[in-house]
Amino acid sequence: MKLERLTGEETLVRAAELIEIYSLSFSGPPWYEDEHGTAGFANRLVTDAHRPGFTAVLAAHDGNPAGFGTAWPTQDPFPAGRAYDRVRAEVGEQAVKRLVGALEVDELAVSPHARGQGLAGRILDLLCEGAPDCWLLTAHDAIKFYERLGWQRLTEPGATIAVFVRST
Repeated sequence: MKLERLTGEETLVRAAELIEIYSLSFSGPPWYEDEHGTAGFANRLVTDAHRPGFTAVLAAHDGNPAGFGTAWPTQDPFPAGRAYDRVRAEVGEQAVKRLVGALEVDELAVSPHARGQGLAGRILDLLCEGAPDCWLLTAHDAIKFYERLGWQRLTEPGATIAVFVRST
């Protein structure tokens, strides 16, 4: 597997590869994203790639896109909209202060053909490399994955969302 770190501009040039991976990764269970979900990701990617400090990691296997991750530092004040309001409601104001300035992992996706080889963990490690603090919001189906990687859950079991943090 070849992993490359990309800037926002480089990500936009390679956007078709990330969109292909997203579609393959999230079209099946448990997400069942359709073409509208993929189009929504494509639109978000254009906006996100322009965020200050945006970075991405793109993985390829035998020249074919296999996985990716995107991240950026969470801005101060803590944003509103998207899923930020849900995060604030679940973790509280004190915890939100901890997330400001931390690297926010927004997307992590691995194509079905590349799963089971540790690729998601490798993408995440490179994506977070050099960041003292990272955080992410994930679906409940991925909780065990992040726990195995040593991330700490910030939300309580039974919360409507799962927020994880990692500090080096």
